[in-house]
Amino acid sequence: MVTPPTEFSPMTLDDVPVVGQMEKLCFSAPWSADTYRNELAYNRRAHYWVLRPARRLREEGAPPILAYGGYWLLGDEAHIVTIATHPDYRRQGLAELLLRYMIRRVEAAGVTDITLEVRVSNSAARQLYEKMGFVKVGLRKRYYSNNGEDALLLTLFLPGDAEEGVADGA
Repeated sequence: MVTPPTEFSPMTLDDVPVVGQMEKLCFSAPWSADTYRNELAYNRRAHYWVLRPARRLREEGAPPILAYGGYWLLGDEAHIVTIATHPDYRRQGLAELLLRYMIRRVEAAGVTDITLEVRVSNSAARQLYEKMGFVKVGLRKRYYSNNGEDALLLTLFLPGDAEEGVADGA
């Protein structure tokens, strides 16, 4: 697997229309564009990132955003609220690249634990999170409102906690 050349940048309000389109491609219960606008404008704990294609890929017709993700900083904990890769660019390591980037960012902010929910049926995401050192700490019954599916609650314990070295790729 060769990861295409990319660039990280904070998500901006200008990115919301593209992110909104990707939401519909990636999720059965997508967030609205207004949700992202509100998160970016009013949630001081929210941090959203986009992974853009490098210039060469843009010239070849790549979409303006290949992947995006976000988390909330909640004291010494971060909660990943979303991560998605454009369907045409999956299985190229972009979600892992973005997840590693976000882990480094929250670690630099002094976070010790990162939590997230993932659909029980989302085996690709579960494999990625397991590879990155996330462990199951709970089950949220009927968490997803669109179909009542359960969510696994996963946590990554950063250096100084149980899973030392995971965030830097060790």
